[in-house]
Amino acid sequence: MTGPLFVGCAGWSLPREHWPAFADEGSHLQRYASRFNAVEINSSFYRPHLPKTYERWAQSVPSAFRFSVKVPRHITHELRLQRCETALDEFFAQCLHLGEKLGCLLVQLPPSLGYEAEVAGAFFEALRKRFAGDVALEPRHASWAAAGALLQAYQIGWVTADPVVIDAVYAWQGVRYWRLHGSPRIYHSAYGPERVALQAQALRQSTAAGVPTWCIFDNTASGHAVADALCLLEKKP
Repeated sequence: MTGPLFVGCAGWSLPREHWPAFADEGSHLQRYASRFNAVEINSSFYRPHLPKTYERWAQSVPSAFRFSVKVPRHITHELRLQRCETALDEFFAQCLHLGEKLGCLLVQLPPSLGYEAEVAGAFFEALRKRFAGDVALEPRHASWAAAGALLQAYQIGWVTADPVVIDAVYAWQGVRYWRLHGSPRIYHSAYGPERVALQAQALRQSTAAGVPTWCIFDNTASGHAVADALCLLEKKP
């Protein structure tokens, strides 16, 4: 059975030059969702959102649309995964109002946060007590290459990032998540048709294995994410 493929951008801002490719009417999110079936909510990393805001977003998109929600930096960067049960409760009290349209959680760690098995295990234990859905981890310290067994145990997927920070580890394969930040100039560089075609090939292999697969373009700073994501749709991965 082919796994679902979720394609979108980090945020639903639409550069004016791409407006003709989307629905003419509706909110920014509604117009965005007329072409893409997924989006990564990055604003949750910086500030909380009211439950009714998540509910409104969920009601604005088609039934098959899914949101990936970035775990707050208060948990990942300030508390550094420790003693964060209360913060997790507060976060889930908000984002779970997406209902079935909450497709994945993104846990991005600071580059300075190394892998400590006891700390990581306690964090994922606390997270799994509150959330049984897909979770993708984007660590940025090389020591996390040793975390494969723990990620298997807690069924945590690995973010395949570009530019590559850590070579892929043998993590849980129940979800695949590509996060394309832009290279060589991070957040700015466009990928273009040739590199997007290579990405489409990798996505086909993932979905052919029956794995839920995400591809999020995060090269938003110069407005290239939407163009690259539209190009990917044309490649029919």
